[in-house]
Amino acid sequence: GSFNAQVAEVSIDQGKLRVHRIVCAVDCGHVVNPAIVEAQIQSGIVYGLSAALKGGITIKNGRVEQQNFHQYEVLRIDEMPVVEVHIVPSQEAPGGIGEASTPTTAPAVANAIFAITGKRIRHLPIRSQDFA
Repeated sequence: GSFNAQVAEVSIDQGKLRVHRIVCAVDCGHVVNPAIVEAQIQSGIVYGLSAALKGGITIKNGRVEQQNFHQYEVLRIDEMPVVEVHIVPSQEAPGGIGEASTPTTAPAVANAIFAITGKRIRHLPIRSQDFA
């Protein structure tokens, strides 16, 4: 398997959250192509941020209202923070890298919000009323 850790830098201005930077260290064993690892980590962070900040769904009459991606908001390019990827050198067997960074993105953002506000975020998507 692969292991990664993330740290997010955020700010809150007039109740609006902005993610400025995410740093991710990843240990995925022996790396054959570092550019592919970096691209996978970056794309996983995009989806992790989309879930953390915009990924809400609504249910009406027992059915999810968002039926396809045109109704499900994802992060836009102008909302994307700076992303730094650090690959941990390893001679272990390759461990896979597909979307390894997605599940660690929201906790990194939530911990950064806690560092600023002292309020823990316990659900997604993160809304301004969660840290106001």
